[in-house]
Amino acid sequence: MSAIDPTVIFISFLAVFLVALSKSGLVGSLSFVGVPLLSIVMPVTQAVGVMLPVLLAMDAIGLIAYRREIHWPNLKILLPGAITGIIIGWMFFAFISEGMVRLMVGTVTILFCLDEWLPLRKTLSGLPPSKPWGWFWGSIAGFTSFVSHTGGPPYQIFMLPQRLKPTLYSGTTVIFFAVVNSTKLVPYAFLGQLSVSNLTISATLIPVAILGMLLGVYLVRRISTELFYKMAYVLAFILALKLIYDGAQSFL
Repeated sequence: MSAIDPTVIFISFLAVFLVALSKSGLVGSLSFVGVPLLSIVMPVTQAVGVMLPVLLAMDAIGLIAYRREIHWPNLKILLPGAITGIIIGWMFFAFISEGMVRLMVGTVTILFCLDEWLPLRKTLSGLPPSKPWGWFWGSIAGFTSFVSHTGGPPYQIFMLPQRLKPTLYSGTTVIFFAVVNSTKLVPYAFLGQLSVSNLTISATLIPVAILGMLLGVYLVRRISTELFYKMAYVLAFILALKLIYDGAQSFL
């Protein structure tokens, strides 16, 4: 990252700040924007490597802030699938294009939002979390998180319809992605994503990540549940359209 290019600095700081707001539990769909924004000023493969240490720094703050706000039954369902998805992502990393992942994640998220608004699955409300459904979406979240740090939408497809209170949703999200991101360290190291150059850039972005996390934690404890979920669904829909557009462009 050039120290004298204000555009590079602004976009990098903006990307990390928005992801930090998401990682704090405030409108989780913002996690979409990190790698796409960074890819404006650096290669996508480098952006993925740069983001992982920054995400881990955010996870550490989230763990402190939400250590008592965790829904363990959901994590027991989601995490085994997520680990499986990470392993699959590592195995097929060289054969998967970012455009393919963006199209897949964007399309699934659009359907997820339409399902909430129409609503097509109203008869399922109030039921306990489904283990097969949670394992499936957990594996998709692990896979897409490994490839491009876009595990948020598949995770939300399983979690948002449960309508947990915002702090409980946020705490569960923090734990889930802390485990996912920690698991990615080993394969990322083998793939050369944690180079000295990438780690140096990551270090310059961590203070911005801390600021965004602290602001997000402050806000999420003061926002109404209804507004919280309205914001999450609307932002997920908008960013899904962006992912579909970017994915389609890669095939033109």
